[in-house]
Amino acid sequence: MKMELDRPAQRPSRFTIRPMAASDIGAVTRIERSSFATVWPADAFYNELSTNKLAHYFVGTFEDEVVAYGGIWVILEDSHVTTLAVDPQYRGRRFGEVLLLRLIDEAIERGAAWMTLEVRESNAVAQGLYRKYGFTTVTMRAGYYSDDNESALIMWAGSLRSELYRNRLRFLRARVEGSL
Repeated sequence: MKMELDRPAQRPSRFTIRPMAASDIGAVTRIERSSFATVWPADAFYNELSTNKLAHYFVGTFEDEVVAYGGIWVILEDSHVTTLAVDPQYRGRRFGEVLLLRLIDEAIERGAAWMTLEVRESNAVAQGLYRKYGFTTVTMRAGYYSDDNESALIMWAGSLRSELYRNRLRFLRARVEGSL
């Protein structure tokens, strides 16, 4: 009887990203409720997936469970991060960073040269991540968030298609992939 000694060991579960499907919306809204004071209703996600041709949404899974999600709109050369969240139980594992990389990749693949987003003025962790990926604050929208009237910083990253930015992405991607 031949034993299968050279059979490769089973890889541990990994964080993977795939396009968001309608069947993911329950998990996405659960993460949304645990992450934000003002939440998108489930039908907003259905509409983004089914009718908005500019929208591109993804989920991150770990051990076959949706633990993160994010989305962008791409309009000609501009892209806009509409949302990005990681389940509080899974924060600190760099899943949000990997998902941001996927959103940037998607924007570049679709021809975007610029990317923008809004972030709470008090969210220093997210701001640090965005600055790491070349986003800079260009203005502030006072009272942007309706739940507490907090201001939003408007951040932009430009020259996404430049060799300099692609080098930055290669460097950061290697660092984050080496840490997962």
